[in-house]
Amino acid sequence: MEANAAKRKEPRKALRVKVISMGDAEVGKSCIIKRYCEKRFVSKYLATIGIDYGVTKVQIRDREIKVNIFDMAGHPFFYEVRNEFYKDTQGVILVYDVGSKESFDSLDSWLAEMKQELGPHGSMENVVFVVCANKIDAGKLRVVDESEGRLWAESRGFLYWETSAQSGEGIQEMFQTFYSAIVDLCDNGGKRPPGASGIGFTREQADAIRRIRNSKDSWDTLGVKPGASREEVTRAYRRLAVLLHPDKCAAPGSEDAFKALGGARSALLKNIK
Repeated sequence: MEANAAKRKEPRKALRVKVISMGDAEVGKSCIIKRYCEKRFVSKYLATIGIDYGVTKVQIRDREIKVNIFDMAGHPFFYEVRNEFYKDTQGVILVYDVGSKESFDSLDSWLAEMKQELGPHGSMENVVFVVCANKIDAGKLRVVDESEGRLWAESRGFLYWETSAQSGEGIQEMFQTFYSAIVDLCDNGGKRPPGASGIGFTREQADAIRRIRNSKDSWDTLGVKPGASREEVTRAYRRLAVLLHPDKCAAPGSEDAFKALGGARSALLKNIK
């Protein structure tokens, strides 16, 4: 009995994981890592040359994790250096600057680069991704709002956090959630646990919200051609209203999209005889 009790109290074996950072140059990847590991913010911008490597130990629940962090340079010049580091990765920190629409739009390109380097036999399905909407201290300079960033992340089954490497906001919580998800992944044989990527809304809903957000005018908002009849406008509105009603759609930005539909419908019907 005593031997069994002692065996149960033995600490679990430390877990070794590999984490990489991805995102355009100057979005704050290195600053996020330094804020977490060293509890400090480096205000002077120093570009990462190729790859920065570090090791840190963290405690998640009853598990010690030894994290190998590969902070990858975002400049295209360093592609030939970073392309060797995508494989055998358990976690990805994908960063954009909320004050830079270009860095947000580049997220798809980063995923494409990783997919290309993993090759036909590699899989991104069993990697934990966290999207960091960084520099939220930007205030009025912010151009990518939370609902837009959250929709992009959650529609792909990724974690999403608003962060500021300068103030430290969201950094600790982001890493704790991120590492916890990686532990769950490893404990499940390297596969995402069932329901880990459940997003609560459909791709059709996410695409509709993006289209409405980027629409140029009321016709575009409803997805009808200029000169459409009252019946066509009403029919388009009803279809989208059912799809995006906030009571039935949990996608970030659905409430704003639903309001935009109503406004577009009213504006068009006012001018159609």
